[in-house]
Amino acid sequence: MELILSTLINGLSLGGIYAMIALGYTMVYGIAKMLNFAHGDIIMIGGYVIYVFMATQNPLLAIAMAVVFCVILGITIEKVAYKPLRGASPLAVLITAIGMSYLLQSLAQIIFGTAPKMVTVFDFGSVQFLGVTVQVSALVTLAVTVIVMAALTLFVKYTRIGRAMIAVSEDRGAAQLMGINVNGIITITFAIGSALAALAGLFYLLKAPSVSSTLGAMPGIKAFTAAVIGGIGSIPGAMLGGILLGMVESISYKITAIAPYTDAIEFSLLIIILLVRPTGFLGKKRREKV
Repeated sequence: MELILSTLINGLSLGGIYAMIALGYTMVYGIAKMLNFAHGDIIMIGGYVIYVFMATQNPLLAIAMAVVFCVILGITIEKVAYKPLRGASPLAVLITAIGMSYLLQSLAQIIFGTAPKMVTVFDFGSVQFLGVTVQVSALVTLAVTVIVMAALTLFVKYTRIGRAMIAVSEDRGAAQLMGINVNGIITITFAIGSALAALAGLFYLLKAPSVSSTLGAMPGIKAFTAAVIGGIGSIPGAMLGGILLGMVESISYKITAIAPYTDAIEFSLLIIILLVRPTGFLGKKRREKV
């Protein structure tokens, strides 16, 4: 019972982090129709900003500055790298996103070096629950993820900007004819996604208090996998995919025989789900206009 409960809590916590990153992926894809593979590296940048501002011994200031810096960075990347390619082929945009990812990693290595930097943001400690020692940071991660997902869902459904996002997602040309500032909506989407990436960086530091230039590489890929499994473009789908992937990873690590193959198991799960349901669990089929 203790092992099951421990595995469940760890899986939910890790899944919450993946879901937070996947929300950024799914929003950008749903509205801008592009895969921002630099998204994972914004997590890393957020981690370094927290590391720098923790010198002030003020965790709240460090977190706030990470969110602000990542939002500005996300908007800048969109304006400089992606906006000029608005009418380009998907392949050109994809290559640009990959190039931006390596650029951010290289800049981080030049500025901070290749050695991991240790940083402790909060020490929430642990509590006993049904005989199991539970890290409070894991509960905080899960709670914040649920709150963020609910807030985003309400924002998209019931605010003017949110409805504009839906319109741009459905038909960019028609939305522009109706007077919606498509470029502005895409910029807002990148800003929200980058803020979520900064929070994901915080949660990673709560889980493992060190930051390096490759911090966001594998989590970014796994979060993209989670977004596809849940149905990329769907906010609840990102949450579902993140939690599912986190649970699979947590269970796999607990089984000694398959622990070394955890990553392979996760990506195999992606392939199996896409074979059965190509749009993911909560994804919608889109009709291609010809």
